[in-house]
Formats: sequence, structure tokens, C-alpha cells
Amino acid sequence: MSVSTDLAPRGESQVSPGTERTKNEPVYSPLVDIYETQEALVLLADLPGVGKDDLHIRLDEEILTIEGVAKASAEPGQRLLREWNSGTFYRQFALGEAIDRAKIEAKLKDGVLELVLPKAEKAKPKRIEVQAG
Repeated sequence: MSVSTDLAPRGESQVSPGTERTKNEPVYSPLVDIYETQEALVLLADLPGVGKDDLHIRLDEEILTIEGVAKASAEPGQRLLREWNSGTFYRQFALGEAIDRAKIEAKLKDGVLELVLPKAEKAKPKRIEVQAG
């Protein structure tokens, strides 16, 4: 299975085409790593400052959308450097037919979202026994 056809980022834009934004603020695109195992594709997204109630994951036909708000934490002192921003984030992926949509799982722990996208039975590799005789 190829990740490029079964789970692919949806375009380069941060917001879907045709979407009108009502606030004049940036929309961030979280960094994502994607891994493939025998059983599933695993998507890890960096979401610092995001709580469970601020995260929304939606599957609409073949489009998986991750969106929400990252909130800044109280700063313990004078800021010297900040490499991430609080605010709205948005990311979309197109799912291929090899993903079992009914079994997708999401976990958020320590600012990292883990999405497990199980492979459909037809996409899993199968071993065929050879019989002598």
C-alpha cells in the first residue's frame, strides 16, 4: 500500500477552497508524521496547547479534517523565544479506499494527537500457504 494514494494531504492551502473566514487571523497547519504498520496507518500531529474540547476531527466521505484552537499557556517569565503560536489550526487529508473508516481511533496526550487509521481487510497483506503434492 502506498501512503500517497491512501492518506494524502489535501492540497497546500491551509483552508479549504471556497471557505470564507470571518476572522482576520492566521490559520495554522500542524506538523504531521505518518507511519504505516501491517494493520494501520498512524498519523501523529503536534498540537501543543490543545485540549480535548478544543479539538474537532471529522470524516466527511473521503476527507479527514483536523481542526481546533491551540490556547497559549500562562508564561512563567519573560519570553525569550517562541516557536509555536496559539490560534486556530486546520489540516485535511484525503483517505483512500484501503482505510476502514468505521474503526478510526483518536488519542490526545501531551500535545500529540495520534490517529490510528486501520486498514480494510482487503488492503492487509495475506500469506498464502503452499501445499505439497
